[in-house]
Amino acid sequence: METIMIIEDDRRIREELSLLLISAGYTALAVTEFTEEPIKLLKENHPDLILMDINIPGGSGVSLCAQIRKISQVPVIFVTGRTGAMDELEALMTGGDDYITKPYQAPVLLAHIRAVLRRTGKSGTMQEAELECRGVRLSLKDASVTFQGKRQELTKTELKLLHYLFSRQGEIVSREEIIDVLWDQHVFLDDNGLSVNITRIRNKLKALGAGPVIETKRGLGYLL
Repeated sequence: METIMIIEDDRRIREELSLLLISAGYTALAVTEFTEEPIKLLKENHPDLILMDINIPGGSGVSLCAQIRKISQVPVIFVTGRTGAMDELEALMTGGDDYITKPYQAPVLLAHIRAVLRRTGKSGTMQEAELECRGVRLSLKDASVTFQGKRQELTKTELKLLHYLFSRQGEIVSREEIIDVLWDQHVFLDDNGLSVNITRIRNKLKALGAGPVIETKRGLGYLL
């Protein structure tokens, strides 16, 4: 699973990008301090791609990209409200790999990310990912869960739902958030449909002998 670093000073946009990336099968790494943290996190985590705004506190994304290029060839996609041709030219000449203007459409942004990862030889798609929680392995490649050698197949909705919960291990995820995310992924799920799918997933995990993997937090949501 690829790690994507987000360098964006607008908290709302930063959180939206994190949620979008996680729901698409990536690991999101958000920068919240813009002086030394970007380079520090880059060296420590070796992300597969960076999403970066041009306007960041204490400098510019273009100058930061120039610093990054001195130590790394990690792909950089500028995601910015700056629409001028000279801004785009400067960003690309400094080492940026792509340039997307705000407001953007989520599917378009994800398509640009996949294209840059493919072009730079870093693309492993969501379908190739495998996640694990409490001994249960979730395979997105063949839409299945396994536990101690036993295997259960998942429907498309069950797969997307369980993948999102696996990617948010240790966090309480609200029902509303899950429905919103799956809706964005063109899975048309209402509140009753969510309950039905959670029950089906729990039954499949129980059939594997995995025990209570998904915990209900009454009034809050679900927790793995």
